[in-house]
Amino acid sequence: MKMTRRALIELGAGAGVAASRSTEALLAQDGALVQKTIPKTGEQIPPIGIGTNRYGVGASEEERAPLKATLKLFAELGGKVIDTAAVYGTSETVIGDLVRELSIRDRLFFATKTDLRGQMSGAAGLQQRLERMQTETMDLMQVHNLVDVASELALMREWKAEGRIRYIGATVSTENQYADMARVMETEDMDFVQFNYSLDDRGAEERLLPLALDRGLAVLVNLPFGRGDLFEKVEGRALPDWAAEIDCASWGQFFLKYIISHPAVTAAIPGTRQERHVIDNLGAARGRLPDATLRRRQEELFDSLA
Repeated sequence: MKMTRRALIELGAGAGVAASRSTEALLAQDGALVQKTIPKTGEQIPPIGIGTNRYGVGASEEERAPLKATLKLFAELGGKVIDTAAVYGTSETVIGDLVRELSIRDRLFFATKTDLRGQMSGAAGLQQRLERMQTETMDLMQVHNLVDVASELALMREWKAEGRIRYIGATVSTENQYADMARVMETEDMDFVQFNYSLDDRGAEERLLPLALDRGLAVLVNLPFGRGDLFEKVEGRALPDWAAEIDCASWGQFFLKYIISHPAVTAAIPGTRQERHVIDNLGAARGRLPDATLRRRQEELFDSLA
């Protein structure tokens, strides 16, 4: 008998690492992951990745074991994008170590960011990113919060020409940075941008998302679950019956499908540290996505909540 996705989420929570392979086989019955296209090259990637601002743990096996299991299952289920940053504590080093131990580097799309504190900038900063993540080529290097954006992007273009970086871009995470981001998008030659966007934080729809479409830029979305209010508002509420029309089994999938259904969005990167969240989040990249009418219905539902 075919297991429901909700049952799979419960399986992932209760069975841990040992369930990874059986979970992968069961999820495969629900179809392959949706793919989104990187405009500048046509390369395709799944629209759900992992954000790692809480991967900055110590070196002990006890601390790293849950993260290792999370990355292992993510790769097994077809996930690719792992986004981190220089300022996320030991995150880059932890990811580099765990990915090497798991031998899954060739299955992942590594994205990181420059050191916004300015402690390690320029060529030394870029080299440190590669060394910490134990990779010869970075899939995506991003200027974090637009710090020294012109000079950092100029150097990144040189490294890209040399084959040490595949894509370059810039990030912000608050609405008060949108005007500066728009100027960078209009004037700089980039491949990716990253900014905050969620069902309760839709300001990026006014300028940044349309501009990304116009400029042919891939978009990574940070804070896809907002800053905490999304799940608080739906606590204790059942999904609407019409959520079945977009194959949603959880509120997390409801929120993520809203984001990745936007034509400008390439991938969302929810913070993910547990196997059960890997299973649930990747469920948003399976089945049907909302069209414009259903997206409006999602907005109306959320806006109506007290």
